[in-house]
Formats: sequence, C-alpha cells, structure tokens
Amino acid sequence: MDRKTALRDFLVFHRSRLSPGDLGLHVHGPRRVAGLRREEVAALASVSVDQYIRLERGRTSLVSDAVLDAVAAALRLTPGERRYLRALARRPVTDDTPPRVGERSMRDSRQRILDSLRDSPAYLVGRDGAILAWNRLATRVFFDFPRIPPCDRSLGRLMFTHPRARSLFLDWERTAREIVAYLRTETLRRPRDTELAAHVGGLLAESADFRRLWTAQFAFNNAHEPSRLACTELGTTLQLSWEAFEPTDVADAWMVVYTAAEGSPSADALRRLANSPAVPAG
Repeated sequence: MDRKTALRDFLVFHRSRLSPGDLGLHVHGPRRVAGLRREEVAALASVSVDQYIRLERGRTSLVSDAVLDAVAAALRLTPGERRYLRALARRPVTDDTPPRVGERSMRDSRQRILDSLRDSPAYLVGRDGAILAWNRLATRVFFDFPRIPPCDRSLGRLMFTHPRARSLFLDWERTAREIVAYLRTETLRRPRDTELAAHVGGLLAESADFRRLWTAQFAFNNAHEPSRLACTELGTTLQLSWEAFEPTDVADAWMVVYTAAEGSPSADALRRLANSPAVPAG
C-alpha cells in the first residue's frame, strides 16, 4: 500500500471510532457514515476543513507539524499512534542512516551494564528489533538467546515464529501488535532499506498472524502496560514493568530492562531464578 492510501485509511479508521455525542458535538439528522465527519475533526482540531481534507488526501507538504499535532489530539491518538501518523505524513529518512550494529562491535561496557542487573532481565535491541546482547536472567525469563541463530534473534521472529512465544506472553496479542506497529513505522521511515524489507517479507511469508496484523488498522497502544509472562520453571506468572533506554552513541538501539515491584511475588520469583542453577528458557 502506498503512503497516501495508508494515511487516508489510518485517519478514516480513527475518526470512525469516535462518537460525536461523546465529544460534545451536536448531531443533526441521519448520518451516512460511522464516527466523525471530516468537518467535525477539523472543528475539534481548530483547523480549517481544507487543511484536514488536504491531510487526508495525502497532500502533506502543505500541512504543518502544528496541524498534525492538533489532528492527533482531536482523534485521541495514543503516543504510538501519533508517531505513526508523523511517519505517514513526513518524508522518509534518507539512505545515509548509520550501519547496523552487530554483536562484535558492541562495547564491553554495555555487556557489563546488562550483567550488573542481576535481578532484572534485560537485553539490548538494535535496528529492526534485532536482539544484540542480553544478561543471564533474560535467558531464564524469555528465550535461550545464545542457542537461537542471529537471523532468528529479533523481536518479530521470536514473537511470530518461535514456538515458545504463545505460552510465554500471556498478553500475546497486545505484545504482537506493538511489534507490528514498530515495524510498520520503521518501514515508513526507511522504505528503501532492503534488509528491513526482507525481514518484514519473511514474516509475511511465514506467519499468518503477522499478515493479519500487518494489514489491519488498529490502535497502537504503547502505553507501557506491565508484561505478564508465564514462568513454567517456577509454576507462576511474572508481572513485570519495563523501561527502554537509548545508548548515547548507537542509532536505532535501546536497552530494555524489566523490573518487578519490590516485595511482590514476581520480585521473589526473579531473585529465585537469578540464584538458581542455569537452566535457560525453552
């Protein structure tokens, strides 16, 4: 799907989800379409109808960032949806983006940081969701990363092709949608990236669930909701919060650290896993 069509479908989908009455708008007579009309979105955003129509038709070179922000607020978009709207409406980045960071080029200091987080599973994610490094507890909670081939060691392939994912992530659908939202946004940012295209193409070919989510219009949550994970080794459920930190000198990379509330059963389970003999996750 081309960028203009994707932008139109995204905006139409999100205005169809809103009820005029819930937003304090007066409804006069029968309505032929569900949700908000274009002029109602424009009124809520305090922009002209022409500006909104121009945006929905993909004529984004004449639409300012202020208009984009106002429309996003009017449509009640989440932070993830706002980023996706911005990616749809703005020109993609050029092909001079920094090269991918491989495992061999990772600084030892980053691995030491990961290893120092003894009671918190953590890993480093690179471009396109590649898992570049991890600590011991991450192999106990998530996957046995060292035994997974690098070509399969990414958020997308782990979520959609690894047999453990369905039983591990108790909120699998929500987590899978977040990963698809990330890959869709990256594809818009870097449409000429052949490695990213091959990565997405492989997932489309191998996973019916990925194809379903890739072609669907849905709300991008990205609300930092806690992750619920099945810990079969201890026969319990882990409820973990997570935060992502960007390294200062690596483009398109972030360190993801999971923690449990102090004194909670999940915190106790993490300590037990950290102190038990090494039996990596399946």
